[in-house]
Amino acid sequence: MTQVPMFPLGSVLFPHMPLLLRVFEERYLVMLARMVEEESTQFGVVLIERGQEVGGGEQRFAFGTLAHIAQLGEQEGVVALVAQGEHRFEVVEWLEESPYPTAVIRELPDLDWDESLRPLRARAESAVRRTLALASEFADMPWASDVELADDPAAAAWQLAAISPLGPLDQVQLLRSASMEELLGNLLELTTAAAEAYSAPWPDE
Repeated sequence: MTQVPMFPLGSVLFPHMPLLLRVFEERYLVMLARMVEEESTQFGVVLIERGQEVGGGEQRFAFGTLAHIAQLGEQEGVVALVAQGEHRFEVVEWLEESPYPTAVIRELPDLDWDESLRPLRARAESAVRRTLALASEFADMPWASDVELADDPAAAAWQLAAISPLGPLDQVQLLRSASMEELLGNLLELTTAAAEAYSAPWPDE
């Protein structure tokens, strides 16, 4: 188990995905300053269950992803942070904030890839890309339906989970997957249901 500084956010960070933040709140500026002083580059990201990103007092989910800082820079009076999602974790204990959130965490094992999952992965990818294309007809999406994925199949599976147009609660469910088969199966089911919702005819007025 490890003690790490924590960054509760209004979105889910997945392994193998980038994280871009503009940090201006004092408690997180203190956190980053201490990390630089200690030459540490790792912090945890969890989804906020209730509350807001700014001001404190938020309630948080117990599962998240460790992030590795790749770049820090000052921009228009705030700190611009670029990080990369790495390993998943479960929060064992939240510690007293000093002044930023800190927790004792237990890293979760990486999900092993098996070549027998390739057909399921292909179906899940098709469902995600179709749902992204449908969703883009209603709103601007952060990811295009033809976005390229990593060559590594395990990394690509997490990237599919991240780009799928699902709500944060569904994303937390995916993040908690106990196996690669469970991740891909749930991803296929959830995105298929989302696609059906986007494709459903509008009710008569």
